[in-house]
Amino acid sequence: MDPYVILTYRAQEHKSNVAKGAGSTPHWNESFLFTVSDSVSELILRLMDKDRFRDDFLGETKIDLEPVFEAGSIAETSYNVVKNEKYCGEVKVAITFNPEVHRKIKKEHGNRYADNNVLFYKS
Repeated sequence: MDPYVILTYRAQEHKSNVAKGAGSTPHWNESFLFTVSDSVSELILRLMDKDRFRDDFLGETKIDLEPVFEAGSIAETSYNVVKNEKYCGEVKVAITFNPEVHRKIKKEHGNRYADNNVLFYKS
C-alpha cells in the first residue's frame, strides 16, 4: 500500500507526498498552509492509496479547528478514520494556528479591518 493524504479546508486542497510501500504505518512530517475564514472551522483529511490506474479511498477524518484557533496549537492527537460510517483506523495530527496578517481589508462600515489569518497544518 502506498498511502497519501488529501487535506481540504473550504475550497483549498493540499496533497501529501505518497508514502511508497509504507502500508498501514505511514509517516509524513509535512507542513501545509491554509488561509482561514471565520465561517469554516473544519479540516477534512482523506486517506488514499496510490495505485497505477485509480487511487483507492481508504477513509477520512474531520478535525474541528475551534480548539486550535482558541489555543493557538494542539499537540499530536489521534483522530478516528471512517469509511462508509465504519471505523477503520486512526491518524495522528498536530496543528498550529498562526494569526499572521498578510493583508488588511477595509470593511465598508467604519474603520474596522478584517485580517486574513493563516493556518499551519503539520502532519
